This record gives sequence, structure tokens and C-alpha cells, in this order.
Amino acid sequence: MKRALLLLSFFIFTTLTKAQDADSGKAKKPDTVKVGIYITSIHDIDFKQKEYNVNFWLWLKYKNKDFDFLKNLEIPNAKSFTASYSTIDTSNGQVYLVMKLQCVMKDSWKIGNFPFDRQKLRLFFENSQYDAQSLVFVADTLGNHYDPRFTLSGWIIDSCRLSVGKKAYETAFGDDNISKPHMDYSSFRVMIGIKREAGGLFWKMFLGMYIAFLIAYICFYIHADGVDSRFGLSVGALFAVIGNKYIIDSALPESTSFTLVDTLHGITLFFIFSVITATAYSMRLVKNNKVKKANRFDMIIAQVLLVIYIILNIYFISTANAG
Repeated sequence: MKRALLLLSFFIFTTLTKAQDADSGKAKKPDTVKVGIYITSIHDIDFKQKEYNVNFWLWLKYKNKDFDFLKNLEIPNAKSFTASYSTIDTSNGQVYLVMKLQCVMKDSWKIGNFPFDRQKLRLFFENSQYDAQSLVFVADTLGNHYDPRFTLSGWIIDSCRLSVGKKAYETAFGDDNISKPHMDYSSFRVMIGIKREAGGLFWKMFLGMYIAFLIAYICFYIHADGVDSRFGLSVGALFAVIGNKYIIDSALPESTSFTLVDTLHGITLFFIFSVITATAYSMRLVKNNKVKKANRFDMIIAQVLLVIYIILNIYFISTANAG
């Protein structure tokens, strides 16, 4: 009899313990926040300042009123943001918050293939007070995420993806109750892919460089006796290319990598230098009374340089456009 009572007591204790563990597990389960976005405008993309402006509607649905996204909404990669409009509906046992936000966003630009570049604009949203143990985002993917009627001047929007994840902070923010300096915050992420309409911009930026090269190239069709004219045109073209590069660089952020702009200007400078070198050799032939040989050399080297220059430009431009 005692043995039966002991077994019964052990069974009851085990059942109660499992129930308490289940309750504690449920208590630790974070609340979900359903979040969606509708972008109405992207404008003022500034490469030099590494920023752009974006206007959008943001809505959140959650049950825990303590989340208070009107006060606790954080956009980590924003320079500044303001809520121009907001409304809250607390019926049906949940909070339904809709906000109209205007943001100045900071971002890093990839200029390796400029002006045939593709960029990704990123938006991150977090709750500044509640970490991932208390709150997790769920993306509302129904419908469009941006207004297809608005046009981004000079760009084509080719994608808009929503995702959720965790942002890790390697600090306890001064909380002595946390033993490990590490905290995770749930993050709602929006990534917008844009591609530049580069046809007109390319010729606007590089036309001066190509004209400078052609001016240097014309030197081959000036008689070898006109040494001063040939050298003068070539050196003038050299400085014109350098000036064109400085003008383009002034509109771009600093970059330690070798960009398409650097490549095309570098090739052009090298070929103008080749023209000057060929002119010097022709002058030497003329001084040695080898005028016919100098003229023949000019015609051959002119065609070789032009063909190679065109092939290199087509290759690097097509590679950048494809990338």
C-alpha cells in the first residue's frame, strides 16, 4: 500500500513539474508583430553624401500594448525620420498602428560599374525597448510593397523584398543582470533593388574624354613635319582627359577600388601617351630623312591604336553593363 502511494505521489509530482515547465516555456515564447510597408516615394539620391530620401506607409499589428511603436520604433540606418501621420485602432483585442514616415536614409554605394551600377536600398526596423526574447516580427507580404506609378528619376526599380531576422548587439547596454554582453533584437528588413538608366548619362560624362582622344588621334594625319602641331594637340588632349576625370570624381563618393571610370580614363591616357610616343618616333625618322617610312609608320600605328582602343572600351563597358 505504501509503495502504491509513493508511486502515485511520484506520478503527480512528475505531472505537475511537466505542466510548470510547459507553462514557463509558453511564457518565454515571444509575442509576434505583423508588419507591412508600402513605399510611395524615393527621391534625392545623393551619391556624394551617401544618402537618399524615402516616404512610406508602415503598419503593425500586435497584442502587447507595452510595445508602443509610436515611441519605440527604431530605424537603425536612418539619419533622421519623422512620422507625419499615425492612427491606432485597439479593437478586437489587438493594436493596429498605421504610420506615414518620411526618412533620410544613409547607405553605401557600389560605384565599381558606375554609371552602369545597380544599387540596393536598405530599410531596417526594430523596437528599441524589447529584444528578440519578447518580440519577433512577421512580414506582411500581401500585395505590392511600393507604388508602381511613381518613377525614380534615372533609375528602374527591379525588386522589392521583405524579410525578418535578428540583429545582434555585442553589449548588455549596462544591464548588470545580463551575464553575457550580447543581445538580439528582431529586425524587419526591406531591400529595394534599383538599376540606373545609364545610356544618356554615360555619353554626357564621357563624351569629352572620347573627343579628347580623337583630337590626339588626328595627329597621325598631320604631316610628320608638323611636330609642334602634333605635340600640342596630344598634350592638350592629355590634360582634357585628366580634367574630365576630376569632374566625374567630384560627383562620386571616395573609393579605394578601381572603378569603370578609372579604367576608361586610364586606358585613354595610356593611348594618348602612345600617340605622343609614336609622334616622337616619327619625328626621329623625319630627321633621318626617312619621310616615307615615317608616313607609313603613322598610318599603321594609327589603325592599330584605334582598333585596340575601341575593343578595350567595348569590353569593359559591356562587362560593367552586364554586372
